[in-house]
Amino acid sequence: MKRCGILLAFLLSSGILFAQVPADSTIVQFSGLVLTEEEGELIPLEYVNVYFKENTRRGVATDEDGFFSIVGRKGETVIFSAVGFATVEYTIPDSLEDNRYTMYQILDQEAIMLTEAFVYPWPSKEHFKIEFLALDVTDELQAIADRNLANNILERMVEEVPSDGNESADYYTRARAQQYYYEGQYRPMNILNPIAWKKFIEAWKNGDFKSEKKK
Repeated sequence: MKRCGILLAFLLSSGILFAQVPADSTIVQFSGLVLTEEEGELIPLEYVNVYFKENTRRGVATDEDGFFSIVGRKGETVIFSAVGFATVEYTIPDSLEDNRYTMYQILDQEAIMLTEAFVYPWPSKEHFKIEFLALDVTDELQAIADRNLANNILERMVEEVPSDGNESADYYTRARAQQYYYEGQYRPMNILNPIAWKKFIEAWKNGDFKSEKKK
């Protein structure tokens, strides 16, 4: 019984001591939503940095709904920053009577214009001239280049190499456009087309219209 009385007296005295410690009235649970405007609508922003200017070690990031919640003090300045958006500073009012504060913060998109940059394989034109003149082209490489650029090789490649997707799509689009252009009407005759006459005369000179028997 004596031990129980001592323990009870200790607990009561501890409670009195705890009650005598005043609560910090400057602490605030600071929460809110971070939004941006797109095409006239407010869109939540995720992964926005929300931290205190006075102490950069204290901070959070908004979730996928743009929500954040952090403990701060009245009068502290909060910074909202995100890539592609203008940074905003907001000071928690020091005249708050409650220990909770909620707000909506809108961030404006920020356009950053980068200077134009040119990338060259050589530092300057003078270096290019030096490297180009010092280039060693052997007779073997020259012979291979001449052989690959021969007219008969190029003509054979034109006939044998298949068209890629872009060329096929372009040919199909032009063919359909020509078909739609003359839709519902007669196609014009090439009797007055000088290009068609030129092709006809060249074919006649080359003997393309000769019969197999005469050949």
